[in-house]
Amino acid sequence: MKKILAFLIPVLALVGGVAAGEMLRPGAKATDPAAAEAPADEGHGSAEPEDHASADQGAPDASDHAASAPAADQGGGHGGEAVPAEGWFTFPTQFFVPLMRNGDMGAVMILTLTIETPGSDLQAMEQQEHRLRDALLRELLIHANTGGFDGNFTSEARLAPLRERLQKAAQASTDLTVKAVLIGDIARQAG
Repeated sequence: MKKILAFLIPVLALVGGVAAGEMLRPGAKATDPAAAEAPADEGHGSAEPEDHASADQGAPDASDHAASAPAADQGGGHGGEAVPAEGWFTFPTQFFVPLMRNGDMGAVMILTLTIETPGSDLQAMEQQEHRLRDALLRELLIHANTGGFDGNFTSEARLAPLRERLQKAAQASTDLTVKAVLIGDIARQAG
């Protein structure tokens, strides 16, 4: 029994070390297969656009990542559906909106916002984060100053117009596609 354990412990340590090394390797994430596939698809779409057009007679536009994936897969069109055509840009920090009444801050609204956009616009949207944040915060402040966060601020009758105004503000501040502005979290904290 001692001989078996003496042999088994180093083997288990080796297997554990290899598994940990694979998980910690930069660039490859074993826990998120969709994220691991996305960079490979981006590389094929931008590095070989002429090869896809010449290899496939009926190939769609090679500049579109979702359209170039079926040509690379040669799986008949179902392979392109695995690549997400939509993306979500979540602001890394929350929005803090003061609720002022008679010159005093009575409370603070805390919101987490996410923008729904095509997956191809995610990187460009990250670069325009400050412009988008300014436009959305400006709209949230207007909403707060007109009493939008008074009373039952979580009812759909109050949140639907807020989402629509936030979407219009985001669309006006950037030339990127903004499909929707999602409210992930919303809370009121006493000031």
